[in-house]
Amino acid sequence: MGFALEQDKHYTYRDYLTWPDDFRCELIDGKIYMMTPAPLLTHQDTAGEIFTQTKQALRGKPCRAFIAPLDVRLPRHDMADEDTDIVVQPDVLVVCDPNKLDRRGVRGAPDWVVEVLSPSTAGKDQIEKRRLYERHGVREYWLVHPTDRILTIYRLTDGEYGKPDIQPLAGQTAVSVLPGVVIAWNEITPYLTEQDP
Repeated sequence: MGFALEQDKHYTYRDYLTWPDDFRCELIDGKIYMMTPAPLLTHQDTAGEIFTQTKQALRGKPCRAFIAPLDVRLPRHDMADEDTDIVVQPDVLVVCDPNKLDRRGVRGAPDWVVEVLSPSTAGKDQIEKRRLYERHGVREYWLVHPTDRILTIYRLTDGEYGKPDIQPLAGQTAVSVLPGVVIAWNEITPYLTEQDP
């Protein structure tokens, strides 16, 4: 890796900006979570198709779709950027407030986040990131399980994610916080059939 990191140190975005580009990680409450070297092809196909459908549906609208890698900083209240200790890279995200966008990426909660689960990151996405997105006000959070072919949806109501809505990856699913955005799973499931998990 070329530089040393202390296990128990609390890291911030100030530290993150000094690390080499090939050191891929996320910061959650100051703790480093390493990113896998490269996701499986199934993961890439799934995230790519969700992003493509979303971007097309949002054409001409104020909301913007993005795909990883893109830094999303989630500061507490009026915390300075450099002191922020949360930097994540969701697989797919949509931001409707242009004031949250800057040259470094996104500062503040996206409106919609999608994480495509991989065996190495499933626990983090389902536990730590779910709590994190709830705490920072992500209005809708999708967990796509390509192997199991299910979708878990969390929607923010009164500042909390209620009971998850669990659906098969079949037919179409509308994004409730983005009118007009509907994901057609028949465009994705052929990729899941032709590849091993």
